[in-house]
Formats: sequence, C-alpha cells, structure tokens
Amino acid sequence: MLKNLEPRNKIITPGSGLDFVDAHPALANERNAHALGSPIFDAHALRVPTGLMADSRWAREDRPQPGTDAPILSRPQTARALKAALAAPRLAIEKVSPAVDEGRFAAKRIVGDTVRVEADVFMDGHDRIAATLLWRAADVAQWNEVPMRALGNDRWAASFPLERIGRHLFTLEAWRDTWSTLSDELSKKFAARQDVSLDIREAQAFIEQTAEQAEPRPAELDELLQELAAAIQADAKNSDHADAVVLLVGERMATAMAACDRRAFVLRLDTKFPVDADRPIANFASWYELFPRSQGARSEDHHGTFDDVITRLPAIRDMGFDVLYFPPIHPIGKTNRKGRNNSLIAAPNDPGSPYAIGSEEGGHDAIHPQLGNFDDFARLLKAVAEHGMEIALDFAVQCSPDHPWLREHPEWFQWRADGSLRHAENPPKKYEDIVNVDFYAGDGVSGPVAPALWLALRDIVLFWIGHGVRIFRVDNPHTKPLSFWQWLIAEVRGRHPNVIFLAEAFTRPKVMARLAKIGYTQSYTYFTWRDTKADLTQYLEELNAQPLREFFRPHFFVNTPDINPHFLQRAGRAGFVIRAALAGFMSGLWGMYSGFELCESAAVQDGEHTKEEYLDSEKYQIKVRSWLQPGNIVSEIALINRIRRATPALHSHLGLKFHRADNDQIIFFSKTLSEAHDDCLLDDIVLVAINLDPFNTQESTVEVPLHAWGLPDDSEFAIEDLVSGSRWVWRGKQQSLRLDPAALPFLVWRVSVGNSRNPSNG
Repeated sequence: MLKNLEPRNKIITPGSGLDFVDAHPALANERNAHALGSPIFDAHALRVPTGLMADSRWAREDRPQPGTDAPILSRPQTARALKAALAAPRLAIEKVSPAVDEGRFAAKRIVGDTVRVEADVFMDGHDRIAATLLWRAADVAQWNEVPMRALGNDRWAASFPLERIGRHLFTLEAWRDTWSTLSDELSKKFAARQDVSLDIREAQAFIEQTAEQAEPRPAELDELLQELAAAIQADAKNSDHADAVVLLVGERMATAMAACDRRAFVLRLDTKFPVDADRPIANFASWYELFPRSQGARSEDHHGTFDDVITRLPAIRDMGFDVLYFPPIHPIGKTNRKGRNNSLIAAPNDPGSPYAIGSEEGGHDAIHPQLGNFDDFARLLKAVAEHGMEIALDFAVQCSPDHPWLREHPEWFQWRADGSLRHAENPPKKYEDIVNVDFYAGDGVSGPVAPALWLALRDIVLFWIGHGVRIFRVDNPHTKPLSFWQWLIAEVRGRHPNVIFLAEAFTRPKVMARLAKIGYTQSYTYFTWRDTKADLTQYLEELNAQPLREFFRPHFFVNTPDINPHFLQRAGRAGFVIRAALAGFMSGLWGMYSGFELCESAAVQDGEHTKEEYLDSEKYQIKVRSWLQPGNIVSEIALINRIRRATPALHSHLGLKFHRADNDQIIFFSKTLSEAHDDCLLDDIVLVAINLDPFNTQESTVEVPLHAWGLPDDSEFAIEDLVSGSRWVWRGKQQSLRLDPAALPFLVWRVSVGNSRNPSNG
C-alpha cells in the first residue's frame, strides 16, 4: 500500500457536502489552473472523495493483477458521476403496456378501438405523484394529454382513442405532485386534531408563489387567495382552522393548482411507443382462395377468365366470405415448366405453376393473357366490391427463367461457376421452374450492388395498389431478408396505411413473430397441424398471452394448395366441419382453399403412407369441379360465417378462455369482448363446444365459468343457441351436452349475464 498519501489540494463541489482530491499527487500542478471551490472534471485525472482514500487499492502499484482471486472492485465514483446522479430522475416509469420490445415495434389495434395504457409509476418516500398519458397521430405534432389514474400497487392507467387508420404514438410523463402532497398532509394533521396553523401559512405562501410564476397570473387563484385570507381571519376568532382547511383541501383549489403545476422532478419517457390502427378487416375476415384459371372450367384444357370468377361471386358471398384471394395471376414461364403432380416434364397443354412468374408476355406487373386484361381486372374488382368482398393478391418474390428481369437485370440473380443460372432450392428439393432474386447481390463485403432490386419490388406492390388492390398475401417471406420487409412495408404503409400484408411463413416461431413485429398485419399459423384438445389449448393460450397478443394476428387456414392435412385425409365430411368450426370460432381470421367445401382430400401416395399434398394438385393443372356435388359442406360454412359476423366476441382470437370438459374429445371455451378489447364492458359472452372426434358421438359434463362472470355457482342465466335461435335458461355451473358429428359437431351459445339472477336471492 502507498504510505503517507495526503491530499495536496481539495476540490469542493458546491452544495455537495463532499470533498474531492486527486488520486495521485503527480497531478497537483493542474489544480492551480482552477478556482478553488469550482467543480473540476478532467479526463486525465481521477478525483476521489476523501472518504474513499482509505483504500488505496486503486493506486497503480497496488491494483489487482489479472488472474488473481481478489474481489472485483468498481472504479470509485467521480464528481461527474455525482453530478449525473443529482440530475437523474427521481421518479421511475416501468413496464409500459402496450409495448412491443419496449417500444421498438408497433402494437396492433383496430381503428375505433380504445387503447388502454398501463405502467408502473413510483418515487421514493410517501409524497403524492401524478402521471399523464401523451398521445398523437404520427402526422400531428401536438400531443394530446390524458391524466392517468392510480390502480394500486404503483400501477397507473389511462386510455386514448384510435380515430384514424395508421400509426399513433404515445409516451408517459410523471412528476411529484407538490400541492396534492401538501393538502394530503394538511388533511391528515387536521383530522388528527394537530395544530395546522403553520401548515396553513406554508400552503398560503406556496399558492402565492404558484400564482406569481404562472403565465398569465390565474384569476381563479387570486380569488381563492382572497377567500383563504378571509377564512384565516374567521378561523382566528374560532381557533379551529376549519374554514381554511376546507378551502385548501377542496376540489376548487386542487383543480386551480393542478392547472398551474410546474411539475417538480418531472420525468418524460424518451420512447415514443407506436400503435398501428388497421382497418377492421385486418382483424376479422373470412378468406376464400381460388385459382381463377379453374373457374368455369368444363375440361382441363379450358382456361378460366376473370369473367368466370365474376360468375362465381354470388356463391362465394353466400358462404359468407369477405376476402377473395388469388394465387399469382401473372404470365407463367415455359422453361422447365412443371407438369401434372409436379412432374419435371410438362405436356403441351399443361398450364404450369402460377408461382413460376414471368414470360415474354411480362412479369410481376402483367396479367396472364388467358385470364384477361387490366380492364377485365378492373371490372372484376368492381364486381367483388359490389358483393361486399375484397381481392387479395399473392406477392411471390421469385421468377421463372423467362422473366424479363433475367434479360434486363442479370445482376439481380445468382449465377453458378459454369455460367448457369442458380435455380431455387431447399435441399434436397429443387425447383427447376423458379429462380430467386439475390437481395444482396455483390461480394458480401462491400455491400449490395443492386439496391434497384429493392425499389423495383416495392414498386410492384405500389403498382397493384394503383390498380385497386389493398391486401397482399406474401409467399414465403421468411426466406427473404427481414430488413427488406421492414423497409418495404414501412414504405408502402407510410403512403397507404390501409394496406394489409399476410405473411405465409410456416417456419420457426421466433421468425414468424419477428415478421409480425416488423410490419406484417396477419400471419399464417401452426393451427393447420393442431388437432388434439391439448395441442389446441396450448397454442391458443400462447397466442392470447403476452407478448404475442400485442402484435401477432393469427390467420387460421384449414388447408392450402400446398397443405392437405393428414386429419382431413382420414376424417371424412364431419372432419371438415370440425376444422372449419375450430378455425372460425377460435380466430377472427380464418381461410380455406377452394375444394374444402367439397371435402377434397385425395393425397399423393408415398409408399405405405400419404404426403400432405393433394393428388392432381391445382398448382399444376386446371381443376374441373361440380360445386353442388353431394356431401358438400357449403351450408355449414355459411352457418359458421353467419354466426361469426353476428357475434362481436368472435371477431378476434383474443378473449378466449378454455373451460373444463371431462371428455378429451370435447373442447369447451368462452370468448368475451371485454377480454379482446381495452376498456370494454362484459357485454358479449359466447360459449362454444366442439366435438373433435369426426366418427363418434361424444358426451361431456362441462363447467360454465360463472364465478369469472361475477355470478354464484348456482345462478340461473339466459342463453341463446346461435345455431337454432332457441332461448332458454341454464342453472348452475355444471352442464351436460352431447355432440353428434354426423349431425353437427359444434354448438354455440350467447350468454346474457345482464339477465342473470341468483335463485337463492329470489
């Protein structure tokens, strides 16, 4: 240890009560350049409070050496650290919600919603505090201010409305409420019969000071000061201070002082938390996918048109669908065209996969000539709108080898060592009819050399928006850079906030979540493979929990052209109804690929087993169908969509809670609007029971969650059967039910809590 190390010069930090000295006497010559008593902050000198000099471990000769077992010490605090501590916030604002990654990404809501904001807000001691919610639309500079209310345990809340589609921002501010603290202490002392004469004088002085500092001086405070002076005079005669105390702790004084509050120790969060308000169809919609080229087909050589799609619209509308989704409608390449059932050799009349985009007739900004032209497309859009629906287009970022971009921009693609084009692969699978663009064309060191590619892809989306499309289903977005999608979606939605993007990403959960965070409005899900009670319960509870509930909107597709689920391959007609009911009643968003209503399930054989692929897949050939063939489930789909549309609690996946059913083949759950929306009363409760067994009638005792609704277990409550329209009264939380899949494998009831009564109370 160094001996006899004495301070040669003290550095006094005014008002700190601490003396600081140089940590090494060799720095003494620097001190003369500073006035005694001024704080000195020097990058080359470590100045340590004298009280810390007893341990001189920080002297160079005695610092711990690497590899020793000495305890790890922090460098002693400097005057700069003390200054920072004195300026640090005295209050704390934590655990803000809604917040996605602490405000890095936007929470998702629907225009017309009320956003409930909560946070932990507190400070040291027992002083009163106040907090406010600040919010605004992203294109408005002025903040709106809403006082927050204390919920208990330092949790505070306030709400703001989403009145426009697009990005909104909010932040929080809190401060020590000096007047509220003073009046609260005065009230308590007066109630305890303590002498408050001095407190009244201090309050009077503080009011006067507040009035003087206000700009302009508030007339209301002057009036209150006059009344206070009169009250003090009156109390002097009575010696009880009652009139003055009543005035000081009253509502008028509190309001007047709050209006002039200078907000002591105020803390405003730097983070501006984003919230995106989307159109209602972003949260609640039923999607129907079809291949336009198969519509009106009388044979596999007959190519359908947009006019043939128009002919199908009444039937699709009558089933209750809101969105009509098309796979790519662009010209299809001929090089390496796939034949029937994904064969490598195409027959002369095979139409090819619509995902092999681009030919001599055009690329992503062109229409397949056999479907029609842009005038035909405009007429189709108009007809779809007249039927109460919207069109969704597939945005697939891939090209056939015949795409015009290959000739115009060869630098946008990858070329192999022998000069050949690198085709799309997912080893060992190869897609010879498709090539992928190279988002980072270049050497990987100096950066991308083709930023024009990103702009071109953005312009494709803007092109179709210009032709009236507002919904895009994006093919395999997880195989493209996340930064690209974040940029593109921000570019598009910044100009057109009513545009919706659906991510078709059957991939790892964290990647799916990230796509939703960076801007995708909706997301495909694992629902397609969840068919047991345990799996469905676990998955829906996960989707309803934080953090996913704030930003991930699950879209439950029961099938796709690429996915023929094993459950449907073996379940028969009842299985199709079961899956439609699960999707439609569990999620606000559900969809089906055409042919589902006909219970199509023929699969590609793979040895003794089958693949999850359709035999004679419509991706590679034109499909001829009879839409009214026996065994269809058209009426059941229409029933599910009718119930959904008429029941607000079913307009979201949120608000779902599972309840006990003593049969694992019966899944029983409730959905409430109050759980799905902020600041909403318990005014819409739905109970749903579904038989998961497509072959056998199942019975179960179920437990209705009366306690959660504030009702005794033996209450009577009114219910309405949403299938039949019948109404009756149930008594008690235990109910029995029976579901025959051959008749109808589901039941749905609306519960009227407001009409409930406790029989024990008459």
